[in-house]
Amino acid sequence: MKKNITILLLLTALGTALWAQDTALSSRTMRYQFHLDSTTIMLGDQTVLAIEPATLYPSMEELSNNDIVAVSQWIDSSNGNYCTALTSFEEGEHWLHIGLDSVMITVKDVPNVDTTNTNIRDIANIMRQPYTFGEIAKVVGIVLGILALIAAIVFVVIRLKRHKPLISIPQAPPLPADVRALNALETLRQQQLWQQGQVKEYHTQLTDIVRNYLEETYSIPSTEMTSDQTLDAFRGCSACTEESSSLLQQMLQTADMVKFAKSQPQPYQHDLSMTQAVSFVKLTAPQPESATTEDADSTPTN
Repeated sequence: MKKNITILLLLTALGTALWAQDTALSSRTMRYQFHLDSTTIMLGDQTVLAIEPATLYPSMEELSNNDIVAVSQWIDSSNGNYCTALTSFEEGEHWLHIGLDSVMITVKDVPNVDTTNTNIRDIANIMRQPYTFGEIAKVVGIVLGILALIAAIVFVVIRLKRHKPLISIPQAPPLPADVRALNALETLRQQQLWQQGQVKEYHTQLTDIVRNYLEETYSIPSTEMTSDQTLDAFRGCSACTEESSSLLQQMLQTADMVKFAKSQPQPYQHDLSMTQAVSFVKLTAPQPESATTEDADSTPTN
């Protein structure tokens, strides 16, 4: 039994060897479709042998000989070609056997190499090239950008410390004092204070509006004066007329009776005080310079 097993193992080994030999022989007896990158190379350079898809390919050992050396093999995934990198370190003409075909590869020596000169030279100094306009402009642009960024940061910090807005929005010019006074009187009218029993509050706000108007327009500190002092100061103004003085006097007297004598005026007197205040502001409102000039120009001359 052991003898039979030994014979079987010997036959198996012999068959494997014969198969390997047949395989090697078959790769040498095939014809391939192939091409070389170049049939002329410099000493030590490489050229690539590309074999189109086949059932069997030559190995690196089969492609190598005394003059030509196969360095590596791979398959090109783009077309399936079997590629082998070849090189040579022997100058001259060498035959490369590829299956049943052969191709000559010419290997040339590196020209103008003096191998007898053993003098070692120092490393040459670094050559400095002049800066180009583009390089200078780039550096200048970077520097200006950094300076602009620093200036912007400083500006923002200063504005924030001073509690000022980063962007100044132009404000509309303030309304004239007479327009603001008339608007305030209209707002007071719509509040209907005296109709709700707030008579003193109504007349106090009414006179305050007129007093502030006199202070802004004619520099009369009426808010710090009595009614009589206010009348005396107003009579010294160029805008004072008999009608405007009478309107101011009646309105202030009614307010004083309410605030100090606790008088209860009739309903019509509340509306009358509002009418007197509005008329007084309109009569004494400063006229625009253009209108004054036109009036002067239209005055007939004798």
